[in-house]
Amino acid sequence: MSFEQDYSAAEAEEVRDCDWLARTLPLFDGLDSSLLTALLEEFDWLAIQGGSTLFEAGDAPDAVYCVISGSLGAFASTDGRTRRLVGRIAAGELVGEMALISGKPRSATVIALRDSELGRLSRAAFERVMQQHPEGLLRVAQLLVQRLEMSQTPGRTQRSMPRTFAIVPHDGSDSGTVFAAKLVTFLDHIGSCELVWNHRGAQRTTEWFHAVERANEFVVYVCDAAASSWSKLCLRQADVILLLADVESQTSDWPALQGYLDRNLTGQRPELVLLHKSPTVTGQTQRWLDLKPGLPHHHIRGPADIARLARSLTGTGLGVVLSGGGARGFAHIGVLRAFREAGIVIDSIGGTSLGSIVAAGHALEWSQEELQERVRRSFVATNPVNDYTLPLVSLVSGRKVSRLLHDEFGDVAIEDLPLPYFCVSTNLSSGQLAVHRRGTLWRWLRASVSIPGVLPPVIDRGEVFVDGATINNLPVDVMRESGVGRVIGVDVAADRVFTTDCVDSDAPPLWRVLKWFRDRKQRINILQILWRSGMVNSTANTAARRELSDLLLQPPLEQIDMLNWRAFDRAIEAGYRYAQVRLRDWK
Repeated sequence: MSFEQDYSAAEAEEVRDCDWLARTLPLFDGLDSSLLTALLEEFDWLAIQGGSTLFEAGDAPDAVYCVISGSLGAFASTDGRTRRLVGRIAAGELVGEMALISGKPRSATVIALRDSELGRLSRAAFERVMQQHPEGLLRVAQLLVQRLEMSQTPGRTQRSMPRTFAIVPHDGSDSGTVFAAKLVTFLDHIGSCELVWNHRGAQRTTEWFHAVERANEFVVYVCDAAASSWSKLCLRQADVILLLADVESQTSDWPALQGYLDRNLTGQRPELVLLHKSPTVTGQTQRWLDLKPGLPHHHIRGPADIARLARSLTGTGLGVVLSGGGARGFAHIGVLRAFREAGIVIDSIGGTSLGSIVAAGHALEWSQEELQERVRRSFVATNPVNDYTLPLVSLVSGRKVSRLLHDEFGDVAIEDLPLPYFCVSTNLSSGQLAVHRRGTLWRWLRASVSIPGVLPPVIDRGEVFVDGATINNLPVDVMRESGVGRVIGVDVAADRVFTTDCVDSDAPPLWRVLKWFRDRKQRINILQILWRSGMVNSTANTAARRELSDLLLQPPLEQIDMLNWRAFDRAIEAGYRYAQVRLRDWK
């Protein structure tokens, strides 16, 4: 729809026929028109304001509701007081059908996350329609099975695509409207999108807003810079609240919020959008994240970043996860080359161990040549793990690895990287996986590659961190939880790691060691044993995480030893040739 159209026709009585119902509620699409007509006759239509409770946990199941526009949240409580958001119900979905069918009390409290329009089907009406049209009951049963399967598959929790976005400018300039217009341009490539600002929507009725949202897949609202009734309306309408600020400006709270996010715990998703006029200066992002801790953030320098933001917000982006695997990790460089040549844009990237280093280079937007040269300089031109020391904590001192990582990555912070990025390590103090999205990049890369027994751990605030592959060598689940969209996992550690043709299990005497070298036996050494021992614990979990990938890439690397740094070019070529074929078929 054009920006000039005022939706006056939509404000009049809307024609709600079978075609409209099938479009509005995809669950019933394709069913017999007599069933759709029966549903239309039985529905009661109601509007509910954002923050209002639809029903409480423990209530009797007296009706099922269809969300026509808006968004609801399901909340659970373990202590009777604190409510935790456990699910979102978006436009086009049902809520309350499980309790209605089982006859048991409501299991969760459902609250309107924003102003919403619902269709209510009473228990008596539901039973009457389903008795006459059992195919409708079958469709609802299929929905229940689908939700059950999703809830039982780790990492596959169903996410509702946000449809409405509120832009909250940090100051009184026109940056909010300018940015919103650009965002609408890219959202329009994904689905029809409408822009609504104060002068266009301030005097409109609730029905007008419902009509705008039903007519488009996405709607972008622009708040006033100051607190106002229009700003509050925009915030209530939004699935996602985008806090817009110039990264170089002085940090302060957004006037339009006035504590809104603290008072209205309705499950809306706030995210930080930082505008850049010049290259990022270390520490600028940290100021804003300290002000709004825990929020996802996006760096906007130009159109490509806004396009990435649009994909990430709508779950239509692409995330890539690179595994650990020692020298086999060089194959990631070849895989990324295949991505570039295929024209496949990566919206978010992460990894563990050597995969985290290659991923960091891509997140820094190094060219293919620069990435390859920097990794060659640090891992091939010199052996990074030959500074042996008295083995009190590890076989090598780790100073050489630390120096090499600092030389290549400097003091850049993870939060300042242009591309969304994470790396993982293992917190030995807690026994949990640690996901790093903030902090000094080289330091957390050092933790992510710290093979227990080979490299000393990284100590941070009294806690001990080692190689992320110890727990999770393919953190696809971490990427999927971000909601970026499709996820490609690149696993370079799937092949057998090493074998030996030696028969002795005990450490041999010196004369036999000399004989090994003379006979050129295929030997194993302590570095291989420690390296593999640090990863073997995560092998079973890795198999499950491979299943979470929309595409799994496993370059054939069995002939490359995990500690053979000299296999650099061979590993890159193997990853490139393999990914070329797989990505061509997948694309």
